[in-house]
Amino acid sequence: MSETPTYRKIIHIDMDAFYASVEQMDNPELRGKPVAVGGSENRGVVSAASYEARKFGVRSAISGVLAKKYCPDIIFVRPRFDRYKEISSKIHKIFHDYTDLVEPLSLDEAYLDVTKNKKGNPSASLLAQEIRQRIFNEVGLTASAGISINKFVAKIASDYNKPNGQKTVNPDEVEAFLEDLPIRKFYGVGKVTTEKMYQLGIFTGTDLKSKSLEFLEKHFGKSGTFYYHVVRGIHNSEVKSSRITKSVAAEHTFDVNLSSEIFMMQQLERIAASLEKRLKRHNISGKTITLKIKYSDFTQQTRSKTLPYFISDKSLIMENVEELLYQEKMKDSVRLLGISLSNLNTEVKKAVVVQLKFTF
Repeated sequence: MSETPTYRKIIHIDMDAFYASVEQMDNPELRGKPVAVGGSENRGVVSAASYEARKFGVRSAISGVLAKKYCPDIIFVRPRFDRYKEISSKIHKIFHDYTDLVEPLSLDEAYLDVTKNKKGNPSASLLAQEIRQRIFNEVGLTASAGISINKFVAKIASDYNKPNGQKTVNPDEVEAFLEDLPIRKFYGVGKVTTEKMYQLGIFTGTDLKSKSLEFLEKHFGKSGTFYYHVVRGIHNSEVKSSRITKSVAAEHTFDVNLSSEIFMMQQLERIAASLEKRLKRHNISGKTITLKIKYSDFTQQTRSKTLPYFISDKSLIMENVEELLYQEKMKDSVRLLGISLSNLNTEVKKAVVVQLKFTF
């Protein structure tokens, strides 16, 4: 007599156009209008775009200049990260009413393992619906959700019925769901990998599934093993209720390009002060300091140094940043500077997870 397969119940919650939606919620004059958070019509990069702006092709990570070209009526709003964190905290409190196995990916999305949940509800789909309704009632924003047997499928499913919708992929539907999926929609397959797969005749999950493990490892290395398993619905990554921070960073894009190291040092002092606050707030220190430089032609350079001891004080950060800054001559004027600290003292922490059998 064969045993019933053991599955998990994973929900991926993704807030709809989070930063832009918060701005529209707080300022009624922005509602129904194309909004870009971050950037400007002259400089900078868009951090988030409202759905009204997305209709014109405005997306996160495009330049403000391009956003203005795509949508002449775009309204640029300065980001308010303290406000976004405040709203995110309220949303995460709702998550924890259902399970302690919550893995935040960012301020606006998280995985929840509700295999065993505080409500005793066996239906992950009904739980996702209830969570989304509570977010709307208590916070005033909409969220979308994906529900399935693992994080990979749940993540993809959450994008299916956006905004303000959800999709469940039941255990017996997973393989067919992935087989029909365009390869560009596979989570973790970026533009470069998509193009490479197209050249190899891989356009859908079915095409990917037809390739042997040896073929995929030959063309994609370790990632090939990942692709081989996920297209078969195999993804055993656990929902980690305590994500380990691997780096902490602060950076700034300047309104006017900097060409003098003296001016750069002044700006780096401010960036280091901001970084120090973040480190002290979370009791984090690190050994590897990285200076990020983005030039006026948008090319990027990083310079790093690893110390034999942990640091978090601004004075020690700046001592090493100054050394990295003068390590070599700048090749052009600079539009962005950043400092990050990695090789952190948090990397020794472990997460506890639970996996149980369930039915959808």
